[in-house]
Amino acid sequence: MTGMPPPVGPPRLTRRRALTGALASGAALLGAGALSGCGSAQAADASTVRLWDLFSGADGGLLNDMVRAAGPDMPGTTIERTVLEWGPPYYTKLAMASAGGRGPDVAVAHMSRLAGYAPTGLVDPWDLDVLAEYGIGPADFADTLWSRAQHRGRTYAIPLDTHPFIVFFHPEPTAEAGLLTKDGTLDAEAFSSPDRFLAAGRELAKASGKHGIAFGYVNDPAQGWRLFYGLYRQTGGTLHLPEGGPAEVDEDRMAEVIAFMAKLTDGRVNSKRLDYYSGIASFANRQAAMTLSGEWELGTFRAADKNVGAAPFPTVFGTPAVYADSHSFVLPHRPDPDPERRRRTHRAVAALLKAGQIWATAGHIPAYGPVTRTRAYARLQPQVHYAGAQDHVVLDPSVWFAGSGSDFQTAMSQVLQQALLDGLAPDRAARAMVRRLNTFLSKPSPA
Repeated sequence: MTGMPPPVGPPRLTRRRALTGALASGAALLGAGALSGCGSAQAADASTVRLWDLFSGADGGLLNDMVRAAGPDMPGTTIERTVLEWGPPYYTKLAMASAGGRGPDVAVAHMSRLAGYAPTGLVDPWDLDVLAEYGIGPADFADTLWSRAQHRGRTYAIPLDTHPFIVFFHPEPTAEAGLLTKDGTLDAEAFSSPDRFLAAGRELAKASGKHGIAFGYVNDPAQGWRLFYGLYRQTGGTLHLPEGGPAEVDEDRMAEVIAFMAKLTDGRVNSKRLDYYSGIASFANRQAAMTLSGEWELGTFRAADKNVGAAPFPTVFGTPAVYADSHSFVLPHRPDPDPERRRRTHRAVAALLKAGQIWATAGHIPAYGPVTRTRAYARLQPQVHYAGAQDHVVLDPSVWFAGSGSDFQTAMSQVLQQALLDGLAPDRAARAMVRRLNTFLSKPSPA
C-alpha cells in the first residue's frame, strides 16, 4: 500500500492562521446520525467516510443518488453527508475544523478557494498512486482544472465538475433572428466581436418583442465579475497579483471590456436594471430570447422551456475563454491521518467521480473525462452542446483572497455596477478596480 505523505512546505497550522484565511477569501445525512460538532468527524465508524458539502435542494438529491450508484465500487463503505450553508459560513467552519484536525474525511470546496487553503496547510494532498489503483488519474481531467489543483508539486483537490458561465437561448426567437446553425446550435460566428454581439442582441430583442439578452447583475456580489473576467481574458489581458502589490493589469483592455458591458446593458439589448432573480425570470418568462448565466440554472430554465438551448460563452474578443469554477473534493488536514481511513476516502471519491453521469443531469459538466465521452452523455441536451467550455475555462486569480463567495468578487462587482448602472466612465472604473485590487494585495497573506 502506498503511504500517505505529509504536505510539502506549508507553514505550521494555527487557529488564527486558519480563521484569517477563511474569513478573507439542519444536516442532511446519507448513512448515520446528525452533526454534533466538528469533533464527531473523528468518531465515525471505520467503514464510514464523512463528507461535508454545500449541496441542498435538487443538487443534494442528485448527490444522494450518486452515493447510492457508487456503492458497488466501494463495497463495505458508507458515505455520510453533512450539508452546511454555502458561502463564508461554510468555508469558515471548514477552516476551523481543519485547523484543529477535527474535520470530516473529505469535503467539497470550490477550486477557486484552494489558494487560501493549500498554502496554509488547511488541506492535505491526495495520493495519486492510491487514486490510480481505483482508476483515477491526471489524464482524466481537463488541464485547465488539473493545473489549478496543484501546489508545490502536489495535488490538493480532485475536481468533481466544471460549472461555467454560459449562454441559454429559446430556440424559436433565436432561429427567427437568424442566429442558429442548420443543426440547431448557436451560430458562434454571429457573436464573434463586440459589434456582432450587440447586433445579435438587437435582433434577438426584435424576435422576442422585449429583451434580447437578459443579464441580471444589480446588487449581485458576483455576476458582474463573472462576465467581466471571462471577457477580459478573451482580450488576452492578464492579471498578475504579486503579494504586496501593485497589481499588474492592462487598464486599456479592462476599460474596453467595461465599455462593451455598458452597451450590453444600456436598455436596448437588455433591461438596464435587472437583478439576478429578475434576469432569471425575464428569460424563463420568455421576455428575453437569451440570457447570460451559470449552467446551474439549467433546471429552472428547462422547466420553463423543455427545448431550451445552451452554448459556451461566445468568443467576443478573439481568445477563447469562459469564466467558471469547479466543485472539488479536498482532504481537511489531519495531523496524523490513519492510512486505512485515507485509502477508504480515496476509493469513495473515485466511485463518486465514476457516477458523474447523474451529476451531469443537473447541468454541471462532470470533470471526470470518461463520463463526458459516453453515449449516455452525448444524449444529454443541451449539456452536450456546452461541454467544450471546460477546455477554455478561466477561474478566479489564484490568490488567497479571491474565489467563490469572496469579498474580492463583491468589491469588483460593486465597481462594475457603478459603470453599468450609474454611468462611471470605463477608464475610471478600470482604475477603481485596480485600486481595490491593490488594497487586497496590501493585506498580508495568511500563508
